[in-house]
Amino acid sequence: MLPPSLQEAIEHGEVFTRGWVVELLLDLVGYVPERDLARLVIAEPACGRGAFLGPISRRLGESCRRHGRGLEDALGSVVAYDLLESNVEHSRVLVHQELAAQGWDADEARRCAQHWVGQGDYLLARPTASGADVVVGNPPYIRLEDVPAARMAAYRSAHPTMGGRADVYVGFYEAALRSLNPGGVLGFICADRWMHNQYGARLRELVGREYSVDVVLSMHDVDAFEEQVAAYPAITVLSSRPQGEVVAAEATRSFTPQDAAQLVEWCRAGGGGLERWGVRAVRLPHWFSGGDFWPAASPARLALLEDLTDRFPTLEDPHGATRVSIGVATGADKVFITTDPDIVEPECLLPLAMVRDIASGTFTWQGHYLINPWTPAGNLVCLDDLPRLRRYLTAHAAVLRRRYVAVKQPERWYKTIDKVDHSLIGRSKLLLPDMKTTIHPVLDEGGFYPHHNLYYITSQDWDLRVLGGLLISGIAEAFVHAYGVKMRGGTLRFQAQYLRKIRVPHPGRIGDKVQAALSKAFERRDVAVATEAALDAYGLDHLPD
Repeated sequence: MLPPSLQEAIEHGEVFTRGWVVELLLDLVGYVPERDLARLVIAEPACGRGAFLGPISRRLGESCRRHGRGLEDALGSVVAYDLLESNVEHSRVLVHQELAAQGWDADEARRCAQHWVGQGDYLLARPTASGADVVVGNPPYIRLEDVPAARMAAYRSAHPTMGGRADVYVGFYEAALRSLNPGGVLGFICADRWMHNQYGARLRELVGREYSVDVVLSMHDVDAFEEQVAAYPAITVLSSRPQGEVVAAEATRSFTPQDAAQLVEWCRAGGGGLERWGVRAVRLPHWFSGGDFWPAASPARLALLEDLTDRFPTLEDPHGATRVSIGVATGADKVFITTDPDIVEPECLLPLAMVRDIASGTFTWQGHYLINPWTPAGNLVCLDDLPRLRRYLTAHAAVLRRRYVAVKQPERWYKTIDKVDHSLIGRSKLLLPDMKTTIHPVLDEGGFYPHHNLYYITSQDWDLRVLGGLLISGIAEAFVHAYGVKMRGGTLRFQAQYLRKIRVPHPGRIGDKVQAALSKAFERRDVAVATEAALDAYGLDHLPD
């Protein structure tokens, strides 16, 4: 059985950070003794048992000596809170011990400890209402549904970024950011899921609108905490200033304190990329904006994606020349999909493209039809005019009427969720399955309607074989890998929102030789040749790892 203190900490989402990781984070936010730290206010929103407060106390004490100050000058320089009384007491003892070990007067050290550390809820107490110059920490990991209902409601009311199924740490980000003085800096080590999941959209929007992303250091494989946790941690440094240059870094399993020191030195010195056994880093001229998912990739891949984003338009043309869409959703596939060509009137059957039809890389129709209740003009058919269709749908009326669309519009009980666009049937299109380990476009030269498990691309400008060659290349896949949701076994979700992130050259600016190479690579499903030709089309020398 766990000791009561540890059990209580786990219930409050506490995961304690290793000392050398704390030192790295403090270096990255610039909280160093060379500065006159007594003139700053540093906040620690959930101090736990003092993992950050110990190094903060040491650095602040050393800074006071360097700048000829007494500890009384620093009484208002630290604001730390925690929900648990035991943590508050432990942290106060730790602060006192750290300052006393530096030779400060014991009474002064005790007074600072009492003044700096208090008990309370950072998300509700607003402890830094006067403004903070630095906020650091490791915010709690608690799902909102695990918080008592009344407190959860108070959290959501106080911090609007906590939408959906957000973790409590999202609120800590918002509260900390809003507490920053102009030019102030936030540095958290925390799960990076908010960067890549839907529940982080509001927080990403807030950051993109009002703050600067300065450092993103992915540490997924690093033993950064005192306990083993599957937290996908990253150090993120944000600041209250216009967006500028960004350090994007990735630590490997072999990341050491020596690598951390080298990273800090590299950040301060400027210059090109950093390549060490334990860490890789690049500088980006700016960050990815808005509430869309932030890409997850190696630093070199992030630099590539940002360069391509700056230089090329999106796959989907905003004027509609090239479109990315999803196939028809019926709400009752067992009713609306059949392999029997005689079950209803012929004019009510559309040959349907399914995922299995494109599995081989060449479109091979397996004989499925969509039972189509829509006219070419976009209206529902009149069942009285189609006795076989009326008889068939009426036999399944109990199932169809239970669907949400039918409950909402009972007189239209036999409609599919999506309206059928008859003009699409005769058009050539690239079909892509919604889930696969690699990007897998297949050409339908016309005559079929895509099912809901297929995304499709139509274009007035592209030879779809040339575009298909670009899409099977490693460059297109880099976009989907960076933005898309990864499922178990390495399966990717090829949703329209991720496909639309892909940047492509204008088709008229790709030379005939490169177009021919892309087209041939697409027909042969040759990813290596497609990637080589795509590099030429994008004006790149190589595809970084």
